[in-house]
Amino acid sequence: MTLSNGRAYLAIPGPSVMPDRVLAAMHRAAPNIYEGALPDMVETLWPDLRRVAGTTQNVALYIANGHGVWEAANMNLFSRGDRALVLATGRFGLSWAESVQALGVQVDVLDFGKSNPVDFERVEAALRADGGRYKAVLCTHVDTASTIRTDVPRLRAVMDAVGHPALLAVDAIAAFACDEMHMDAWGVDVLVAASQKGLMVPPGIGFVWFSEKARERCKSSDLRTPYWDWTPRADAAEFWQYWNGTAPTHHLFGLRESLDMLAEETMPAVWKRHEVLASAVWAAFDAWSAGNPAIGLNVADPAHRGRSVTAARFGAPHATRLREWTEHKAGVTLGIGLGMAAPTDPAYHGFLRVAHMGHVNAHMTLGALAVIEAGMVSLGIPFGDGALAAAARVIGHAA
Repeated sequence: MTLSNGRAYLAIPGPSVMPDRVLAAMHRAAPNIYEGALPDMVETLWPDLRRVAGTTQNVALYIANGHGVWEAANMNLFSRGDRALVLATGRFGLSWAESVQALGVQVDVLDFGKSNPVDFERVEAALRADGGRYKAVLCTHVDTASTIRTDVPRLRAVMDAVGHPALLAVDAIAAFACDEMHMDAWGVDVLVAASQKGLMVPPGIGFVWFSEKARERCKSSDLRTPYWDWTPRADAAEFWQYWNGTAPTHHLFGLRESLDMLAEETMPAVWKRHEVLASAVWAAFDAWSAGNPAIGLNVADPAHRGRSVTAARFGAPHATRLREWTEHKAGVTLGIGLGMAAPTDPAYHGFLRVAHMGHVNAHMTLGALAVIEAGMVSLGIPFGDGALAAAARVIGHAA
């Protein structure tokens, strides 16, 4: 017997749950890509994309996933031989560094490990020692693997205090439209995100917001190619130039609907909802861990945890066993413990992630937690009592 029949819940950190409204908006015949309703609708996207990012500056769209918008940012930011400082708080920070280095950029990495936030004293020391040569400082707002959140305003304050001229580039792929973001107020020069997480649209659209300072500083970047060039995409004279070819038509209809949903809820309410649901997940794990020290959250301090996804440990092989049980027995798919150990290492099977990003509400989060507890009961994994009550209290007190 299985209890998984019915609507499944994909609680992984992207692709996230797609709202019925977004799916319905995409369920239509292909439009005219030269004139009429599609170009008219696309003109309405730009102010809303700026609003969600907290900027009045430039935005460029790409037919790409998150790795693609890394490349879009890299190709516009750098010339061969430039220097970059990357602050890595997990697998995705390291991956962005690798993608920059592969283009011939000299990359220095400050690796803070898999469970620790950025150490700003180390950052300050690196910037002072550099002598102003770094073209950009790169960081992840929330690393999708470790789920560590970086204090972006504090990073900008450190850069300003040192007087370093580097641009600040932020990967917000796992955080965008989930964690608070104020690009202009925080002094971010380049921001990247993708469609498949907080924006609730299928994978396939990548976004790069860039400041006028970044535009001016990067005019001479010699890595830029016609496809990746952000200038015509931000300042298109003809519709096709936004995409360097055919538009991602149905994704755009879905994006229009998702932006409407965010506007209806308002961004402060979106950020608060994610804060509450994340806190409910953390409360459950705290209770479970009281009866089993092998269970725990990857990030000790809540201030350094992303609000869109939570990385946790269960001890090998229990995380893999639990993921398999929740998916096949109860219809809830949890995320793998990406980057915490090599897939060939037995320790790999001790980690998982619970996503709570995008189109997620209280009953989905409480239901996922209840399924996790049911799985531990079924599999004989010991755990502390009171997790579901603790999660319910977090949500009940916030509502």
